[in-house]
Amino acid sequence: MPRPRTYLFAGLALLLLAGLGSLALQKAPPAPNPALQHSYVKALAQAHNGLPGAARVLYQQLGRDDLSAIRRASLYAELPNYPSPQALKLASQDLHNDDPLVRRAALEAIAAMVPANQRSLLLGPLLDDEDDSVRFAAVDALAGLSPDDIGLYFAPWQNVLDQYQLALQTRSDDVQDQVHLARLYLQERDFPAAASALDQALKLEPENLEAIATRVRLLDSQGQGEGSRAVLAEALQRYPDSALLQYELGQWLLRHQQDEYALLAFSRAVELEPDNSDYRYTLAVSLHSLDQLQVAQKQLETLLARQPANRKARVLLIEYWKESGQLQNVQILLAQLEQQNPDDPLVQQGL
Repeated sequence: MPRPRTYLFAGLALLLLAGLGSLALQKAPPAPNPALQHSYVKALAQAHNGLPGAARVLYQQLGRDDLSAIRRASLYAELPNYPSPQALKLASQDLHNDDPLVRRAALEAIAAMVPANQRSLLLGPLLDDEDDSVRFAAVDALAGLSPDDIGLYFAPWQNVLDQYQLALQTRSDDVQDQVHLARLYLQERDFPAAASALDQALKLEPENLEAIATRVRLLDSQGQGEGSRAVLAEALQRYPDSALLQYELGQWLLRHQQDEYALLAFSRAVELEPDNSDYRYTLAVSLHSLDQLQVAQKQLETLLARQPANRKARVLLIEYWKESGQLQNVQILLAQLEQQNPDDPLVQQGL
C-alpha cells in the first residue's frame, strides 16, 4: 500500500477512536463527588442522631438533584422529626418525583408531619397516581380518617381502597399482606372479611404474632371480650417474653378500663424491648394518666437519651415539664430543639 494512503487510514482510525472515546465520556454518568458523598452520609447520621444543625443539613441534601432514589427516600425517613414550612415544601415537591419510591417516601413523611384532618388536601391527588404502590400508600395515609376529613377525596379513596384490598387478596400466600388486609377491613368494621384474611394468615403461619394480636382486636371490636382475652392469654402462655403480646395485653386492659394492670403490661413490653420508642412512649402516657408524672418524665428522658431526634417524645416531655412548673427544663428542651431545627413550629411558638 502506498505510504500516503497508509497515513490516511491511520489518521482516520485515530479520529474514529477519539470520537468513540468522546461518545463514551458523554454517556457515562458523572463520577460522584467524594465531598458530596461524604456530606450525604454525614447529614443522614446527623439527622438520625438529632445533632445540632440536623434540619439544615437534611434540607440541604433534599435540595440536591443528583441523589439516587433510595438515598433520597432514606432522607425522608428522618424528615418527620424536623417539621417546618421548608420541610413541607421539599416533601410536597417530591410528590411529583419521577421515581415511585421517592413519591411514597415523601407521602409518608407528610403524613407524619401534617395533622390528620389536613392530610387529604396534600395527599388526595396521589390517589390518582400512575403507580399502584403510591396509590395504595395514599390509602394507608388517609385510612382511619372520617369522611369529612377526607372530604372531596372520599369517593376516590374508597375506589382505590377497593383496588388495594383486591390486590392484597390475590397475594394470599403472603402472611404480612393478609394481616394488613385484615386491618384494613377492621378499620371499615367489615368483620367477616377481616376474619377471613386472618384465617388465611394463620393458615400460612399459625404462630404469627401480628396475626394473633390483630385477631384479639377483631374479637374485641365485635364485643367478644372473653373470646379476645382467651386468645391473648393462650398466646402469652406460649410466648410470655413477647414484647408485642405484652403491649397488646396492655392495650386490651386499657380498652377494658383496667389501667393500672395495663401499666404493668406496658412496663413489661419496655423491659423486653427497651429500644422500642412506641412502647416506651405509651408507657409514659399511661403513667401520666395515673398521675405518676415524675415517672412518666423519666421514661421520656430515657427515650430521648436513646433517640435524641425523637421530636414526638420531646414535645410530650415539654408538656409534662410545663405541667409540673419546671420551666427551666422546658427552656433546656426548647434550646436543644432550636439547635436541631430553629424553624420548628414549637420553637417559633416559644414558651
